Amino acid sequence: MTIIKVALPVPLPKLYDYTADTSSTPQIGCRVRVSFGRRKMIGIVVAHSDKSDLSPAQLKPIDEIIDTDSLFSSSLWALLTWANRYYHYPLGEILFHAIPIPLRQGKAARSPIIYEWRLTELGRTVDPSGIKRAEKQRQAITLLRQRGLLRSAVATVDITESTLQALRKKGWCDLVELPEETNDWRPHFQVLGERYKLTTEQATAVGAIHSTDQQFSPWLLAGITGSGKTEVYLSVLENVLAQGKQALVLVPEIGLTPQTIARFRERFQAPIEVIHSGLNDTERLNVWLKSKKGQVAIIIGTRSALFTPLARPGIIIVDEEHDSSYKQQEGWRYHARDLAVFRANKENIPVILGSATPALETLYNVRIGKYRQLNLTRRAGNATTAQQQLIDLKSVSLQSGLSPPLIRKIHTHLQAGNQVLLFLNRRGYAPALLCHDCGWLAECQRCDHYYTYHQQQRSLRCHHCDSQRPIPWQCPDCGSSHLMPAGLGTEQLEEHLHGLFPSTPLTRIDRDTTRKKGMLEQHLEQIHQGGSRILIGTQMLAKGHHFPDVTLVALLDVDGALFSADFRATEHFAQLYVQVAGRAGRAGKQGEVVLQTHQPEHPLLQTLLGKGYFQFASETLALRQQLQLPPYTSQAIFRAEHHDSLQVERFLQQLRNLIEASPLKEQECWVIGPVPALHAKRQGRWRWQLVIQHPSRVRLQQLLTQSLSLIGTVIGEKKVKWSLDIDPIES
Repeated sequence: MTIIKVALPVPLPKLYDYTADTSSTPQIGCRVRVSFGRRKMIGIVVAHSDKSDLSPAQLKPIDEIIDTDSLFSSSLWALLTWANRYYHYPLGEILFHAIPIPLRQGKAARSPIIYEWRLTELGRTVDPSGIKRAEKQRQAITLLRQRGLLRSAVATVDITESTLQALRKKGWCDLVELPEETNDWRPHFQVLGERYKLTTEQATAVGAIHSTDQQFSPWLLAGITGSGKTEVYLSVLENVLAQGKQALVLVPEIGLTPQTIARFRERFQAPIEVIHSGLNDTERLNVWLKSKKGQVAIIIGTRSALFTPLARPGIIIVDEEHDSSYKQQEGWRYHARDLAVFRANKENIPVILGSATPALETLYNVRIGKYRQLNLTRRAGNATTAQQQLIDLKSVSLQSGLSPPLIRKIHTHLQAGNQVLLFLNRRGYAPALLCHDCGWLAECQRCDHYYTYHQQQRSLRCHHCDSQRPIPWQCPDCGSSHLMPAGLGTEQLEEHLHGLFPSTPLTRIDRDTTRKKGMLEQHLEQIHQGGSRILIGTQMLAKGHHFPDVTLVALLDVDGALFSADFRATEHFAQLYVQVAGRAGRAGKQGEVVLQTHQPEHPLLQTLLGKGYFQFASETLALRQQLQLPPYTSQAIFRAEHHDSLQVERFLQQLRNLIEASPLKEQECWVIGPVPALHAKRQGRWRWQLVIQHPSRVRLQQLLTQSLSLIGTVIGEKKVKWSLDIDPIES
């Protein structure tokens, strides 16, 4: 008997011991079916051993070995097991996160078997005209004499399954299992369409990456918006695919990059698969299996696509690498960008991190020599850099957030037949509803946060817990019916612009207008038809879009980001500003960017507009170093929540006492808190956090490992919901 260490998808950081005959020992990485308490569960084999902490009488045998081969390549296995140690998250949940849902349920790791109805030798001798009484059987024989009929396609012809089964009983036809398709795309690969002539900077970048295509090499492709990063990706991929290798391309949000995907498919005659939320479980499994067999040339997907197996890995590309969407914020809080670099290292292939506004962590890694930087400083083609202007809002009379100078600029650009993009990162009609007589504000009791007023749906919605309630007729405090919206949202801005520019079509893009499937694509199609148009949107409009007719971009209200309690807020604002501004003037037309603010003299704005993002990043990194903040130190946050705020604080204080008493706790290690989270109450639960910071990543990990081993001794640990966030990007 062999002891089999099995990882199960349960929130406990341990493996479970089972036994197996030495003659049928499952391989590491294979799935097995086991008894767990009163349930049957699917587990994944992690190790073989000859020892167990359980007695022989306590050990249960494995019920079933599901796979003959591991589901994971050696590099993926190394990635996932390393992530278990680094993020301190249960291995079972990590492994199951990395495989499609049907595999988690124990279904076969193979493409569905395809059956076809065909005539037997006896059936071929049957004359259809001799079948007098069974009209449907005569039709079936006639059809099958011409061709086979896929079982899945029976419903498309005027024949039923029961008719075919009746013929089968007579021995006239039978179901035949078709061989699995190999679909080797490599012999048929070719580059389609017209290639753009690369600029000198683009050609230099492509050449540098080509020189390392047989080995691990992390590249930062730092290109200003509109500089042609996608063309660099395509040129690099051309070489990778020509060698018969596969590429994995990560994007922040799959719904926001249809143009990128279209360009990939226009350029290459090769199978390209996209992993996105619109696929059902079976479709996701089929893409996963095809990629594992090497039948797919390019996989494009969001962060979870990182775990897609590749038969012949050639390159990994992380587009818009700075985007916070790559960080998982629930459960296993991994960062897909960081894991992409780790995977590329294990696969021994290049990885490209592309962005106009690289994350400060990425620029820091360039500084210390871990990554190499390639620059694209000029816009591709005839596009010119947009002109930038600040509008001081002090003492200015606003119309739904629009200043008179901005309204005049909108008129000018629309009259020239161009498009205008107005950025406001608040959906809904207004961020609050108040009583004009007593000052009462509609507040979500579950989140201690104001409801957002949605006029079209006639409802109040909390954008933190998604709860909603109808708009009250009267103020609950004073009984007044004089309730009014406070502040500005995209819905109100759209209503006001309809009045200012009644003959100009408007397109609003936010989560409310794109909830239904296909609506985003429909809106983008309207924009690309050209002509005068006003675009209103949130962050959804800032990422990856190419709008050739947009010549004016305006950011209406951004002052809140200048005074946030989160030290990362200035970095996120700078990235957002540059990305939004980059939508202007991309096709040879002169672009203009306007930023409305009450703080035009703010140092951040002066640096950003006067000297650019990279000077801002350099100054911010110097400040982070001076204050010993990430990336110059490593950080982890224990987050905890409970209906009783006092109980959460007490739990984290006891945890802090444990950490402070540890012999691994050194003087340069900072422990901050417990303190309330920035949004202290959500969904009826109070949220607190404990921040731990250390100049040494290794020492921090050692301290966390020891602390986690003792956390079960903390009173109330089982009542309080807690989590550990390594390398957090949100406070």
